[in-house]
Formats: sequence, C-alpha cells, structure tokens
Amino acid sequence: MSTTPFVHRNLPRLLLQAREAVMAHTRPSLREHELSDQQWRVLRVLGEHGAVETGRVAREAFILGPSLTGVLARMERDDLIQRSRDPEDQRRTVIEATAKGKRLVKKLSGTIEAHYAWLEQSMSKAKLGQLYKLLDELIALEQPS
Repeated sequence: MSTTPFVHRNLPRLLLQAREAVMAHTRPSLREHELSDQQWRVLRVLGEHGAVETGRVAREAFILGPSLTGVLARMERDDLIQRSRDPEDQRRTVIEATAKGKRLVKKLSGTIEAHYAWLEQSMSKAKLGQLYKLLDELIALEQPS
C-alpha cells in the first residue's frame, strides 16, 4: 500500500489537539458544575454579550441548530438560561443567562482567566498575542467571500 506524500503538517488535527490541550485545564471545572463544553460555550457568549438572539449564539458558540435546541432545553431546565421573544421581531428568540447562570459564569471565569494568565506567563504575553493574531488571520483568510 502506498502512502500519500503530504508536504504540510495536518493543520486541522493540530488545531484540534491545541483545543483539547487547553480544554483539559477547563473541563474539570465545567464537570464540577455539571456543564458540558457546549453549555459553557453558550454561557460564555451570554456572559460576554448579555441577551443574544439564538442564531448569534449558534454562530458564536459553534453549535449547529438542532444540537443547540437540545442544549438550550437542558440549560433552561437547569435554570441557567431563559428564552423570550425578541420585542422587535416576535419570530426571533432571545436567550439570556439567569441569575444562576450569571453566577456560574462569574465563578468559572476566574478559573479560566487564571489559566490564560498562566499561558501568558509560560508562553509570554507577546507570543500569546501573536497566537491570537495568527488565528484571527487564518480565520479571516478561510472565510467565504
């Protein structure tokens, strides 16, 4: 059996490995509060932006619509979010963290920010900034025009 002579390293796999390496520090805190990665991504979006339309949550949390429906149902059941109709467009749904959800975001953000501070100290602020910049450039480059 012959092999395909790839010249470049497997960038998607490297990005996944990097994600998993970073998440290995975050997941124990999430599990301690019975949160999935997806639920945390939703709470993080809400923590950054407040009340957000469902489509924006899906885009920013990188969760496909059908999966988001189930995630939001569980989060609503657990009193982490509340859904309401957009007052300007009744066809749209807006999601907001409840008081319990906001407390969780505040609590977890301390742990997560401490990890980022450690990364900054370990890699250097300049290198972490460079990594952010390069990732932003890659994302922009690969966006459909």
